[in-house]
Amino acid sequence: MIPRAVAVLSDLHGVLPVLDAVLAEPDVRDAELLVFTGDLAAGPQPVAVLDRLTALGERAVLVRGNADRELVALARGTLAADGAWPVDLWAARQLTPAHLALLNGLPHPVTREVAGFGPVVFCHGTPRDDEEVVLVDTCPEKWAEVFAGLPQEVRTVVCGHTHMPFVRLVGGRLVVNPGSVGMPYGRPGGSWALLRDGQVSLRHTPVDVPAAIGAVVAGSAYPDARAWAETYVGAAVGDLEALATFRAKGAATGTQEA
Repeated sequence: MIPRAVAVLSDLHGVLPVLDAVLAEPDVRDAELLVFTGDLAAGPQPVAVLDRLTALGERAVLVRGNADRELVALARGTLAADGAWPVDLWAARQLTPAHLALLNGLPHPVTREVAGFGPVVFCHGTPRDDEEVVLVDTCPEKWAEVFAGLPQEVRTVVCGHTHMPFVRLVGGRLVVNPGSVGMPYGRPGGSWALLRDGQVSLRHTPVDVPAAIGAVVAGSAYPDARAWAETYVGAAVGDLEALATFRAKGAATGTQEA
């Protein structure tokens, strides 16, 4: 059956209380398909989040993010710990062989037919690279490179990675970023997107921030869980600050982002 309504959640980063708040939204509960576009477990509650996702069964489609790939590499010793985030190093040690097998087997990208949209490509960074950065104001030349390998019939691409929601047209293709559930920039709460009957809407689920931080601390053995949650669940990092960081990263790697 081709779904008429698809809820897209991205960048959960191991934060269970905000994930649960978004999953409780009526339009998320009613959606025929839930797509999670990567960076699922790298955070203070990795096991609880992965267990919650697997409990959703076939209704949930999990897409690989760069942090998912890196957690597996850290856990298996194929990625040097130097330079890794402390929470990622800790999270990698919490994962069971079953969790590692799940993350290691995640696909990227994923294409699904959605009513009113046709084939939709769901990815993390871009369809060709799970950590490539594209922003709402990325230049047309970069978008052309990013989409060069896509079939013409794909007119909608849903990505994640930058934690900031946007919808824009690029050469006739609709590009959607649902924002982040676990590490929002600019405002606390869970950002997500709904694709329904050919229309896209960006949604935001507000949360009781002190309660969410408290739930992360209570549900995590990560030594710095409170400081981490106050920074990221509390959205202490602003969207303009994040944009500047992403632009600087693009300049350092020789790509033009804006």
